[in-house]
Amino acid sequence: MRASAYLDIAERTFGSRGSLALLRWALAIVFLWFGGMKFTSYEAHGNAPLIDHSPFMSWLNVVFGVQGASYVIGVIELSTAVVLILGAFNAAASALGAAMSSVTFVITLSFFLTTPGVAEPTAGGFPAISAPIGQFLLKDLVLLAASVNLLLASIRVHPK
Repeated sequence: MRASAYLDIAERTFGSRGSLALLRWALAIVFLWFGGMKFTSYEAHGNAPLIDHSPFMSWLNVVFGVQGASYVIGVIELSTAVVLILGAFNAAASALGAAMSSVTFVITLSFFLTTPGVAEPTAGGFPAISAPIGQFLLKDLVLLAASVNLLLASIRVHPK
């Protein structure tokens, strides 16, 4: 048995599971890195304007303050990474981690609609997006697609 077979058993699919395992581990690394960064002042203050304008998350800055909100998000992101990693060995954890990841990126993509500065006025406005905010958020579309792909592979039942 190949060594990587132990790292991708939760994905339910035909053929090679390598690409699904690659998505899992890439997402886990993203969540570990982003989650760890939430414990820095730099990240907390960088994300504060995005959170302030979000109808889903603005309460975090009010209740916990800027750094506290960042800590809460960091714990959620690190938890998502752990569940994604556990999902390599357990189908239920795989589905849960992929769902957590999907929800995260749906929320961050909502910032496109709520955050000032996403559209670039000097380039004619939307659909031209700004580099610091718009392009930063746009990458979450790919991360959402990876998360949904992993989620579907985790819950799909195939005939034997």
